[in-house]
Amino acid sequence: MHRNLSLTTDQIDEPALVSARAVSAGMGAAVVFSGVVRGSEDDAPIMAIEYEGFPAMIERQFGLLFDELEKRWPVESVRLVHRLGVVNVGEPSLWVEVVAPHRAEAFAACQWLIDEMKRVVPIWKRPLGKDEV
Repeated sequence: MHRNLSLTTDQIDEPALVSARAVSAGMGAAVVFSGVVRGSEDDAPIMAIEYEGFPAMIERQFGLLFDELEKRWPVESVRLVHRLGVVNVGEPSLWVEVVAPHRAEAFAACQWLIDEMKRVVPIWKRPLGKDEV
Protein backbone atom coordinates (compact mmCIF):
# COMPACT_ATOMS: atom_id res chain seq x y z
CA MET A 1 0.00 0.00 0.00
CA HIS A 2 1.29 3.43 -0.90
CA ARG A 3 1.16 5.87 2.03
CA ASN A 4 1.69 9.55 2.25
CA LEU A 5 1.39 11.63 5.40
CA SER A 6 1.93 15.37 5.38
CA LEU A 7 1.86 17.62 8.44
CA THR A 8 1.91 21.26 7.40
CA THR A 9 1.30 24.79 8.55
CA ASP A 10 0.44 25.75 4.96
CA GLN A 11 -3.09 25.83 3.56
CA ILE A 12 -4.20 22.53 2.02
CA ASP A 13 -4.25 22.76 -1.78
CA GLU A 14 -7.03 20.30 -2.55
CA PRO A 15 -7.01 20.73 -6.36
CA ALA A 16 -3.26 20.01 -6.46
CA LEU A 17 -3.72 16.92 -4.31
CA VAL A 18 -6.50 15.59 -6.53
CA SER A 19 -4.51 16.24 -9.70
CA ALA A 20 -1.55 14.32 -8.23
CA ARG A 21 -3.68 11.21 -7.66
CA ALA A 22 -2.23 7.95 -8.98
CA VAL A 23 -4.67 5.09 -9.54
CA SER A 24 -3.82 1.74 -11.11
CA ALA A 25 -6.11 -0.04 -13.57
CA GLY A 26 -7.52 -2.36 -10.89
CA MET A 27 -8.80 0.42 -8.67
CA GLY A 28 -12.38 1.65 -8.97
CA ALA A 29 -12.79 4.05 -6.04
CA ALA A 30 -11.08 7.14 -4.70
CA VAL A 31 -12.78 8.50 -1.60
CA VAL A 32 -11.77 11.98 -0.48
CA PHE A 33 -12.68 13.64 2.81
CA SER A 34 -12.03 17.26 3.67
CA GLY A 35 -12.48 18.34 7.29
CA VAL A 36 -13.26 22.06 7.47
CA VAL A 37 -13.09 24.27 10.56
CA ARG A 38 -16.61 25.24 11.66
CA GLY A 39 -17.51 28.66 13.02
CA SER A 40 -18.44 27.35 16.46
CA GLU A 41 -17.07 24.99 19.06
CA ASP A 42 -19.28 23.77 21.91
CA ASP A 43 -21.97 26.26 20.79
CA ALA A 44 -19.57 29.22 21.12
CA PRO A 45 -18.50 31.23 18.06
CA ILE A 46 -14.85 30.92 17.05
CA MET A 47 -12.59 32.45 14.40
CA ALA A 48 -10.03 29.62 14.09
CA ILE A 49 -8.59 26.50 15.68
CA GLU A 50 -4.97 26.11 16.69
CA TYR A 51 -3.66 22.55 16.19
CA GLU A 52 -0.60 21.40 18.14
CA GLY A 53 1.40 18.21 18.30
CA PHE A 54 4.84 16.68 18.18
CA PRO A 55 5.46 15.57 14.58
CA ALA A 56 7.46 12.45 15.53
CA MET A 57 4.65 11.22 17.80
CA ILE A 58 2.00 12.04 15.21
CA GLU A 59 3.93 10.25 12.45
CA ARG A 60 4.40 7.17 14.65
CA GLN A 61 0.68 6.89 15.41
CA PHE A 62 -0.33 7.40 11.80
CA GLY A 63 2.17 4.71 10.79
CA LEU A 64 0.47 2.27 13.15
CA LEU A 65 -2.95 3.25 11.81
CA PHE A 66 -1.82 2.81 8.22
CA ASP A 67 -0.42 -0.64 9.12
CA GLU A 68 -3.78 -1.68 10.57
CA LEU A 69 -5.75 -0.20 7.68
CA GLU A 70 -3.61 -2.22 5.24
CA LYS A 71 -4.46 -5.43 7.13
CA ARG A 72 -8.22 -4.74 7.09
CA TRP A 73 -8.91 -3.51 3.54
CA PRO A 74 -7.40 -4.03 0.06
CA VAL A 75 -6.38 -0.40 -0.23
CA GLU A 76 -3.92 0.66 -2.92
CA SER A 77 -3.05 4.00 -1.36
CA VAL A 78 -3.83 6.40 1.44
CA ARG A 79 -2.83 10.05 1.50
CA LEU A 80 -3.46 12.25 4.51
CA VAL A 81 -2.69 15.92 5.10
CA HIS A 82 -3.21 17.49 8.53
CA ARG A 83 -2.66 21.14 9.33
CA LEU A 84 -0.79 22.28 12.40
CA GLY A 85 -0.87 25.83 13.71
CA VAL A 86 -3.78 28.21 13.24
CA VAL A 87 -6.50 27.22 10.77
CA ASN A 88 -9.23 29.77 10.10
CA VAL A 89 -12.94 29.04 9.95
CA GLY A 90 -13.88 27.73 6.51
CA GLU A 91 -10.43 26.30 5.77
CA PRO A 92 -9.69 22.56 5.67
CA SER A 93 -7.60 21.25 8.55
CA LEU A 94 -7.68 17.64 7.32
CA TRP A 95 -7.64 16.02 3.88
CA VAL A 96 -7.79 12.25 3.40
CA GLU A 97 -7.82 10.15 0.25
CA VAL A 98 -8.25 6.37 0.12
CA VAL A 99 -7.95 4.47 -3.16
CA ALA A 100 -9.35 0.93 -3.26
CA PRO A 101 -10.87 -1.54 -5.74
CA HIS A 102 -14.46 -0.79 -4.67
CA ARG A 103 -16.33 2.09 -3.01
CA ALA A 104 -17.45 0.10 0.04
CA GLU A 105 -13.84 -0.67 0.97
CA ALA A 106 -12.69 2.88 0.29
CA PHE A 107 -15.51 4.45 2.35
CA ALA A 108 -15.06 1.99 5.23
CA ALA A 109 -11.29 2.45 5.35
CA CYS A 110 -11.57 6.24 5.21
CA GLN A 111 -14.21 6.36 7.97
CA TRP A 112 -12.21 4.01 10.18
CA LEU A 113 -9.00 6.01 9.67
CA ILE A 114 -10.62 9.31 10.62
CA ASP A 115 -12.35 7.81 13.67
CA GLU A 116 -9.16 6.15 14.89
CA MET A 117 -7.08 9.24 14.17
CA LYS A 118 -9.32 11.30 16.43
CA ARG A 119 -9.02 8.62 19.10
CA VAL A 120 -5.26 7.94 19.16
CA VAL A 121 -3.24 10.54 17.27
CA PRO A 122 -1.82 13.19 19.63
CA ILE A 123 -3.02 16.34 17.88
CA TRP A 124 -4.56 18.85 20.25
CA LYS A 125 -6.87 21.61 19.18
CA ARG A 126 -7.66 24.93 20.83
CA PRO A 127 -10.53 27.07 19.59
CA LEU A 128 -9.62 30.73 19.11
CA GLY A 129 -12.11 33.55 19.58
CA LYS A 130 -12.06 36.90 17.80
CA ASP A 131 -9.64 38.39 20.35
CA GLU A 132 -7.11 35.56 19.91
CA VAL A 133 -6.61 35.49 16.15
